[in-house]
Amino acid sequence: MHPVKSLAPVDTAVVQVTPAGLAGDRTRTVVDVATGERLREKTAPGLGAVVPTGDDEADAAALTALLGRPVRLAEADAPQVMVAAVHLVSRQALERAARGDVPAGCSAADPRANLVLDLPGDDERDWVGREVAVGGAVLRVTRTPRHCLGVYAEVTTPGRVSVGDAVAPV
Repeated sequence: MHPVKSLAPVDTAVVQVTPAGLAGDRTRTVVDVATGERLREKTAPGLGAVVPTGDDEADAAALTALLGRPVRLAEADAPQVMVAAVHLVSRQALERAARGDVPAGCSAADPRANLVLDLPGDDERDWVGREVAVGGAVLRVTRTPRHCLGVYAEVTTPGRVSVGDAVAPV
């Protein structure tokens, strides 16, 4: 999960999946104090390497030092969902990509997924057009992303997801 948009992900043991996605995902954003601009990794390289601590003041100080300009953390104005409520990727896909094993035309770049699953012997790309149960939530997998790592999904049944929960196509 990414509590702060464009910063590094934070591992969580339990998350509530709502109709809009993971509760607490991308609810904060980095703002340039002087301009009011909401910063993203594309416009402020280096953000993606910073792991938020949950302390807005400490995180803002660290980001200010990194970027060389005053920034603050603010509540996101609206849901930060760009394409789908959930972007899930398997650890196996990330490992394949790290070894350079990606389909032609795809990127091994950080997928910025908000749900990482362990799927030994399965490939999430095979789920497109299907529903999959993850813990207490059910997701409808809609498509693969442009960069090819993981899949996008909409929430059909909200629920709680914990580390170690079962993952299975419905």
